Amino acid sequence: MENKYQEKFGYPVERTQGKVKPRMATWIQDFIRHSPFCVLATSNGEGDCDASPKGGIPGFVKVLNDKQLFVPDAAGNKLFHGYGNIESNPKVGVVFFIPGHNSTVRINGRVKVVDRSDLNEAKLEVFDPDEKAELLQGLLLDVEESYSHCPRALRFSRLWDVDTIARNLATPPIGVKEPGI
Repeated sequence: MENKYQEKFGYPVERTQGKVKPRMATWIQDFIRHSPFCVLATSNGEGDCDASPKGGIPGFVKVLNDKQLFVPDAAGNKLFHGYGNIESNPKVGVVFFIPGHNSTVRINGRVKVVDRSDLNEAKLEVFDPDEKAELLQGLLLDVEESYSHCPRALRFSRLWDVDTIARNLATPPIGVKEPGI
């Protein structure tokens, strides 16, 4: 979809223009199967947004076929902002990460909530569970768009730089975390 910013700053090169697909290519499915972390973005009918981190063993998000994913919901802070948004707007965006890999994969589509009673047959696992780890429900995601993102943002941020990680572990750049978290 064209917008005023493309008119102002230019258009993507031909290779980039053709990368957004209505289904997941095999390599995108493989990327998701190796990903232990993603961020699920939602917005409600009023446009209020939420971005929720999700994590687990690599492949915790299940690739069902080239048009569907299953995203499990493990117990967390019980704010359910994203699920509240989904009630009025089922459209979501998900960005998948693999530690040490500068590329990411983006999936856009529509979701429906899958009840806990339907999860028993799914044999889903929670990696490194704590005392609160429990699968509550999940999302069946029908893929409308899939593509890779340019690796520049992760390269610019040096998110995976081992020296930066070591410094932050030795001397945290932020103060004491919020009580109870």
